[in-house]
Amino acid sequence: MRASPIISAIGTGALALGMSVAMAPTAGAAPAPQTPTEPAEATTMAEALERDLGLDPAEATDLIDAQESALDVDAEATEAAGEHYGGSLFDTDTHALTVLVTDDAAVSGVEAAGAEASVVEHGLDGLADLVSDLDGAGAQDGVVSWYPDVENDTVVIETLEGADADVDALLSSAGVSPEDVRVESTDQAPEVFADIIGGLAYNINGASRCSVGFAATNSSGQPGFVTAGHCGSTGSSVSIGNGSGVFEQSVFPGNDAGFVRGTSNFNLTNLVSRYNSGGNATVSGSSQAPIGSQVCRSGSTTGWHCGTIEARGQSVNYAQGTVYDLTRTNVCAEPGDSGGSFISGSQAQGVTSGGSGDCTWGGTTYYQEVNPMLNSWNLNLST
Repeated sequence: MRASPIISAIGTGALALGMSVAMAPTAGAAPAPQTPTEPAEATTMAEALERDLGLDPAEATDLIDAQESALDVDAEATEAAGEHYGGSLFDTDTHALTVLVTDDAAVSGVEAAGAEASVVEHGLDGLADLVSDLDGAGAQDGVVSWYPDVENDTVVIETLEGADADVDALLSSAGVSPEDVRVESTDQAPEVFADIIGGLAYNINGASRCSVGFAATNSSGQPGFVTAGHCGSTGSSVSIGNGSGVFEQSVFPGNDAGFVRGTSNFNLTNLVSRYNSGGNATVSGSSQAPIGSQVCRSGSTTGWHCGTIEARGQSVNYAQGTVYDLTRTNVCAEPGDSGGSFISGSQAQGVTSGGSGDCTWGGTTYYQEVNPMLNSWNLNLST
């Protein structure tokens, strides 16, 4: 039986544009299921609260209802507090809403609206001013962050555990009183997330290399990206910059598609790198371009190259098996470009599978259409 058109295959003949090692895709890739199955995930807010907060179904429902009621009360209480409004706090255990005010005169109006009232010195605006003063002082070695703690009406300064952080110098430079801050230590230094941009390199199981297709979220809203299935089997680990992920879906042969779910530090974008041409292309959708259209490919080995869509529905035989419903182009590519983006204008087209030739002599490259991947696995493309 012919495999369902979930993904595209790898190149012509025996040459696949797999990972950075110059070889065909690994034979250990998972065979193509006829109907991909979704992992068990929380699909509603109530189910997510049960899973993440340890609530039973009744408790989760009560919490959602209480929060919705609190929103209405908060709007009325905020209006009643007027210029003395200092912030709002909702207690997930007691379901109580507390509205902070910076003047005793605002208490009665807040309580009449149905919220508890608490008088504070700074409030939101005052804390924001303190944060702004610290921002102006600039970074200090060993100080990792500062933020307004509305509940305790103070600014928290976090210092790295074991570091020689000169908080006094920071406060002096900012003109902030020590009485207005609380210093806490942390053993975790913040780091920027890895930007998920089409065409950038990622590593599989600490060894081989492929390229990002397009940023997307799964049915549970978790961040990730689509790529070629031959790059990794389901469960394979992925690293990209300082981010990490895992192959949540992978089909190869039969098709050649995969979805990598981020497990830490994934920052999704709607961009595709143009490498040697400079800047990034923007993805605004995934409308299929007609045969004969110009299409460009981004990959971590050869960068940005363009050509023409020549045919769709091509079946390609590989050593690991046949891949169906690939789209044929005359764009060049090389090992390590696999999984990378094919885009026409601002419309995502597919992910690089394989081909023949190289970017010195030219050749043929195939891609897996992106829309069947999105539809089969209920993914949402980042646009």
